[in-house]
Amino acid sequence: MNPVNLLFRKKAYTMKVTLETVIGDIVDCDENTADIFLESGMHCITCPVSRMETVEEAAMVHGVDAEELVGKLNAYFESKKK
Repeated sequence: MNPVNLLFRKKAYTMKVTLETVIGDIVDCDENTADIFLESGMHCITCPVSRMETVEEAAMVHGVDAEELVGKLNAYFESKKK
């Protein structure tokens, strides 16, 4: 396996999302998180602003409960540890 892929996988296993986490960093860590954003009504993952915007900022713009979204993302990352 490519060493870069291993690095990202290790990072995904230790990822802890907060309200201040940048969306682009989350998707870079594990591209499957895009589905969580899309299911939440946030289609901004392909927007260039997602490279600078935090979960809290994007959730506010899209009318999404930021705490709930953070919970879903962290639950996803926790499930990857097992």
